[in-house]
Amino acid sequence: MALIVMKFGGTSVADMDRIRNVAQHVKREVTAGNKVAVVVSAMAGRTNELISWVNDATETPDPKEYDAVVSSGEQVTSGLLALCLQNEGVEARSWHGWQIPLETDDAHSKARITDIKGESLKSSVENGTVAVIAGFQGISPDGRIATLGRGGSDTSAVAIAAALDADLCDIYTDVDGVYTTDPRIVSKAQRLEKVSYEEMLEMASSGAKVLQTRSVELAMTKNVRLAVRSSFDDPASVPAVNLDGNSTIGTLVCNEDEIVEQQVVSGIAYAKDEAKVTLINVADEPGVAAKVFGPLAEANINVDMIVQNVSADGATTDMTFTVPEDDLARAISVLETRKDELRYEELKGATDIVKVSVIGVGMRSHAGVAANMFKELADKGINIQAITTSEIKISILIDAAYQELAVRTLHSLFGLDQETA
Repeated sequence: MALIVMKFGGTSVADMDRIRNVAQHVKREVTAGNKVAVVVSAMAGRTNELISWVNDATETPDPKEYDAVVSSGEQVTSGLLALCLQNEGVEARSWHGWQIPLETDDAHSKARITDIKGESLKSSVENGTVAVIAGFQGISPDGRIATLGRGGSDTSAVAIAAALDADLCDIYTDVDGVYTTDPRIVSKAQRLEKVSYEEMLEMASSGAKVLQTRSVELAMTKNVRLAVRSSFDDPASVPAVNLDGNSTIGTLVCNEDEIVEQQVVSGIAYAKDEAKVTLINVADEPGVAAKVFGPLAEANINVDMIVQNVSADGATTDMTFTVPEDDLARAISVLETRKDELRYEELKGATDIVKVSVIGVGMRSHAGVAANMFKELADKGINIQAITTSEIKISILIDAAYQELAVRTLHSLFGLDQETA
């Protein structure tokens, strides 16, 4: 038998029919002899509803009370799923984050996991009781409920899988795996059988929405094998996980050495939620970059791509960089308050851009990826505004109007349209 963690997102538990469907997926694994812990999100839309109630109550909510309210969605789902499992004859009980306990720091609404003392949880699971755990939440040092922020349920699942020394952590969602790119844009996109942690991390940080960056980082650090699977598959037609923690469907996220044949490029990702900031005619002198990016860091604004163009006389420079679209107004405000110090001539912001990324561990050992990429885009008339690279990723910034053309072009260029054997 295997010990597995099964995580179900909001669309998978959106109503009672879907919760009953989830119960059938869990029952399949229990019937096969596997030990199971389940992590659930709130029903789709419920967290946003709870947040709206908090904001209706006060414009400046106490972060601790905010978490007390917002965490209740997962608690409801965990109790309902436990009841459905019991109705199917499966021994199950619900767990809240504080009962495990899943310990966090005190950064309410965006807390980080610090420790999991899961002896009671592990004992219960080993004894055959399915643990149905409310994701997205833990307990802060002062004994209050703390939520983990965006992607918190995925992160909860991976952390619990590590604490239980699970053979596999199944992430069930509304898609049946990780694809070479968005199938809505490229109809020939292929589902990847396996993808390395590093590639998945780059995909997640570059706009792929299947897994959240924090959960992939944690899985890579803790060596937790992940599988992305669809909760909408017929539970009766899906094979149970075997003793090695393997699944014959979905996409396995694992160490690179588990992947026998590695393509040069594994996927094309894109992110539309980027904004561009340009400072024109900034004084070109030592320390100017620190004066620009230091205050942004203090304001917790993440800067991604950076391009600097020095004038012919070397006296001034134009500086362009990207930030999350939601942070554009704050970034501009921060820089406007420091105009006298930075001595720039003009400040511009734009949201009509998109970041497109080519990702693959095979790029480490193959030259010419960037050259071929840039030539093909130039032939299509696509202008590149900024470029960043890492060992296994090349990201470009282009006009949003060319997003689909760029993705299709690159997907075809690197042979990702072809079905793999």
